[in-house]
Amino acid sequence: MEQHEIVRVAMQHVHVLGAYEAEAGYLSTAAGLSQLPDNDVTAPTVAQMTELGEADGSVSVSERSWTWAFGLRGHGGLLGYILISSHSEPNEQGRFLLSTLMGFVSAALSLAATHASQHDNADEMNRLRSERDAALQQLDTLRHDLHVQKTVDETLAHVAARGGGEDAITRALYELTGLSALIEDRFGNLRSWAGPDRPDPYPVRSSTRQEEMLRQAAREAGPVRVKDRLIALVRPRGDLLGVLALHDPESTADEHTLFALDHAQRSLTQELLHMRELAEAELRLRRQLIDDLLEGTDETTTYARAEALGHNLQRTHYVVVVHWPGSAADDSFTRAVEQATPTSATRPLITRRSDRVVVLTEARPDADAMHTALAHELGTPNGAIGVSTPCDSPSGVPRCYQEALRALKVRQSSRQRSGTTFFDELGLYRILGPGNDIQELKGFVREWLGQLIDYDTQHTTELVETLSRYFDCGGNYDDAAAALMVHRSTLRYRLQRIREITDHDLADVETRLSLQVATRVWKIILGGRR
Repeated sequence: MEQHEIVRVAMQHVHVLGAYEAEAGYLSTAAGLSQLPDNDVTAPTVAQMTELGEADGSVSVSERSWTWAFGLRGHGGLLGYILISSHSEPNEQGRFLLSTLMGFVSAALSLAATHASQHDNADEMNRLRSERDAALQQLDTLRHDLHVQKTVDETLAHVAARGGGEDAITRALYELTGLSALIEDRFGNLRSWAGPDRPDPYPVRSSTRQEEMLRQAAREAGPVRVKDRLIALVRPRGDLLGVLALHDPESTADEHTLFALDHAQRSLTQELLHMRELAEAELRLRRQLIDDLLEGTDETTTYARAEALGHNLQRTHYVVVVHWPGSAADDSFTRAVEQATPTSATRPLITRRSDRVVVLTEARPDADAMHTALAHELGTPNGAIGVSTPCDSPSGVPRCYQEALRALKVRQSSRQRSGTTFFDELGLYRILGPGNDIQELKGFVREWLGQLIDYDTQHTTELVETLSRYFDCGGNYDDAAAALMVHRSTLRYRLQRIREITDHDLADVETRLSLQVATRVWKIILGGRR
């Protein structure tokens, strides 16, 4: 093959290396550089090329951001130039590929020149022909390798451009290699599978075998064969996020397969890092939201923030406070509480306060179920849960938080310190302690005397006053009747009506205590207001 033909063949194959174009070719002659005919008319003139002084360098070509003259050299010096252009400067890999191609072309030119000068020597001609063919074969192999690598890069870039995802990555890897591709989490649980022969059910490795496999893979820099699989760890900055593997029972994987697996592992690393960052950002925003709700915040902006996180604050919520002695309020404790919290249409909002975990949830917790689930998860039943009354708006969350804290404190101060306590079941304990206000007192009175107050209003009776005097007299019928200026039988009738209207057992000690406190609050603090 003549020298100008070698240069033309090389120029025709430049584009397979990337987004490059061969603008022009030049050969050294006795008279100097000679441009190959039929090149682009915009290519630099021979005079301009001569100014490079046989060195490689940048030249100017219109409408090209980057143009470089690559020298073709042999033992005798400069053999010519090939002018390569692109819309952007190539990266390190691109320069390496272009330089490698120029080296092969230079070798082929040297062989052609030697062939021309030693055509008499048949043995030398055969040797040179073999070397030339070998060089061309190397060039062809390089071109094939570059084509495979380009296909891998373009396929995975297309996956990333369309949003990526674990399933998309395993499908792409299966299509590129013909081997079933899979992704496992660090514990060996299957997350994605593409291709045939998926095990059903998927085998579960023991923790010992899983850790041994991970240690074996971590000792190598690239993909590692473990039995019938090639595996690559997804481990950015040493933090193991998962395992990408190819199912290869026949050991058919070659260097192209390893290249595809390595590049897919990089794509999966970016995908899993992105997912982790999103999860951490969402968790941070959710914690900020509930922290602001607990402290009290503007309702308008709160609704918008909650909606952006997929949480509907327009619905009724409960505040739950959990404390488990010996369990630090870290991420593992928080996750355990979140898993034990009853599910609803949306995930609960959860945060940490000192050694407690605070949850804002739509579903009213089941006392026994939530405590049992946490006891199982944390390995001990010695923990307490406080639950507020229903909260209908963000402005009520601080009050409900205090209710849940009160319920928790009452539970922890009781004889049975472990378990769940609801604020609306506290009775008298609701108004014992700091932080009580007139609204809470009114709520307590309405809970215990509301039916009697409404009855007195509707029927112009004095049942609340009767009950109050009855308690003031220590439950003595004669004294109470005298204080009310009614007959004993009238008092007995009124007390019976009170039992019927309220369904309270006046003989029960706890009930009598709560009713007596409620009548005192009604008369003394609230002034007997209905």
